[in-house]
Amino acid sequence: MYQESIKNFTIKDDALIMGIETSCDETAVSIVKGGREVLSDVIISSATEHAKFGGVVPEIASRAHTTAIYQATERALKEAGKTLEDIDGFAVTYGAGLLGALLVGVSYAKTLAYSLNKPLIPVSHIRGHMAASYIADKSLQPPFIALLTSGGHTAIIAVKSYYELEVLGSTLDDAVGEAFDKVARVLGLSYPGGPSVERLAKEGKNTVKLPKMFKGQGGYNFSYSGLKTAVINAVHNAEQKDEPLLKADVAKSFQSAALDILADKAIEACLQFNFNTVALCGGVAANGYLRERVNNLASQKGIKTVIPEKRYCTDNGCMIAAEGYLQYKAGNFADLSLNASANVPLK
Repeated sequence: MYQESIKNFTIKDDALIMGIETSCDETAVSIVKGGREVLSDVIISSATEHAKFGGVVPEIASRAHTTAIYQATERALKEAGKTLEDIDGFAVTYGAGLLGALLVGVSYAKTLAYSLNKPLIPVSHIRGHMAASYIADKSLQPPFIALLTSGGHTAIIAVKSYYELEVLGSTLDDAVGEAFDKVARVLGLSYPGGPSVERLAKEGKNTVKLPKMFKGQGGYNFSYSGLKTAVINAVHNAEQKDEPLLKADVAKSFQSAALDILADKAIEACLQFNFNTVALCGGVAANGYLRERVNNLASQKGIKTVIPEKRYCTDNGCMIAAEGYLQYKAGNFADLSLNASANVPLK
């Protein structure tokens, strides 16, 4: 009955979409109008609990979502001045992420959609990160190059239309966010690793010799496993010689080696494929060094940059609602058999 009832659902241009995001350690609920206008943006994080263990503990994340999701929804509705009956569709991250955490959001969204007889909209977390660009620049339209930099994914993607993506290259092993977390652990820094490494790097010098991945080859692919290992070896070798490296110098050198190539290849892709816009997406896009480098390189080549506010780079409900709106407009609704998936394709 539910699936039949939404087949003839009237699609609105100014639809209010609620975005529900529970893929990792942040419970996020937002309401976005017309895919671009943020009416509310609520995030309840359990990061401080995970910091005690040096990384995300899936069981803790899942339990935190179950207690926070209702509170986040109430706050989002109040902030937007709306009721659940005003919402035109419920968009939810179904993957990729921690399976238990995802299931909390998917189950909750199903309940809301069914009880209110509104569309249930499945959203890929990866596409959500790219959709944050539409909130950052309300005039943005494809085509553009997306530089995806998150804890689980690193890729250069040609966004040819709202629905057609082409992956030009991606990481062959670790994602850049993973590398930051692992290097932070080696340096004895707090979780999450990205902000900790960035803060320390501001005090250091780029003096530690580290490998450049592919040395100009490899197309638009990346590899962070070797770089991560090189940092670990450099730190341990120096300690064994009783000549410990300055942690700030290690952080600075690693940050440069990890991020310079991202910026370089993103701009190279714009030039090769005649795209005049590059958008930064994902948690590592909050890194100030990367944002500055991309801006500088792009301005030299006459390329426009779209860089979301830092809160829209990390996991949030607004990006899910923005992508959810696109899927809503296309009528891509799910039935109540929708399940969570730990992994989803990049495109």
